[in-house]
Formats: sequence, structure tokens, C-alpha cells
Amino acid sequence: MEAIVAGPERRERLTAEIMERTGIDEAMIERLVRGFYAKVRADAGLGPIFEARIRDWEPHLAQMCAFWSSVALMTGRYHGTPMAKHLPLPVDAGHFDRWLELFEQTAREICPPEAEAHFVERARRIAASLELGIAGAQGVMLGNGERFRRNQTGVV
Repeated sequence: MEAIVAGPERRERLTAEIMERTGIDEAMIERLVRGFYAKVRADAGLGPIFEARIRDWEPHLAQMCAFWSSVALMTGRYHGTPMAKHLPLPVDAGHFDRWLELFEQTAREICPPEAEAHFVERARRIAASLELGIAGAQGVMLGNGERFRRNQTGVV
């Protein structure tokens, strides 16, 4: 009978299994994060939203590497509150669609297929969760399959 593994040993085992199955490592995460945010900063719709809030990009990129390490590899490196950071942003479904488009494009360019699929699945869940949270904070309850659009809800 296999002993139950808990705590740091369990996390290390999960991380190793994901790395072996997908090929994802910290270097790939950094390439993905840097490549993605280069596209975001150059994007006409998303760039201004980020530029208005981020003065020093290096700490933000380091934090995003920790975030994606936690999300993709289950490392537990990230200790932030993504929902709280995103609630005040003037974004809606169109912004999340563009965010996903750029993220998926970057993952396709940088990652082998298994890693790309792993990242993209998580990115889609994150985008949906953030969109739902932002809508709720604006008093909009989304039904199944509905999207949050500020101009259609009267929310500015």
C-alpha cells in the first residue's frame, strides 16, 4: 500500500510529474511570460491599460513568472491576489478575448504542443474566472455562456 504523501513532498511530486509530462520548466515559463507581455505592451487595446498601472516592468514580470509557475507547475511560488488586482480594471469580454488571443499565440510560438495545451487550458479558466468576478463586482450576474460587456450593461 502506498503511503499518503502530503505537504512539500506531494507538491514536489506533482510538479515533477507535470514537468515530465509537458516539458514545462521555469525557463519556458519565463520565455512565455516575457514574450506574452511584450505583445501585450505593444497591443493597441491592452497596452494602455497595463502602461497606466505598471511603472517598473521587471517586478511585474517576476511576479507573473511566479504566478504561472504556481498555475502551471503547482509550485506554490505565487502568493498574490489576482482577483483583487483585476477588479478595478476597465476591462470586459473583449479585453479577455484579446488577452487570450495573445497568450495562445505566444504559447504556440514558444511551447511544444503538450506544454501549449497545458498553459492554454489554464489561461482560459483564469480569463473566465476574472471576467465573472469583474462582472459580479459591477453588479452583473452572468448566466451560463453569457459574457460581460460594459457598453451593453450600462457599466462604465
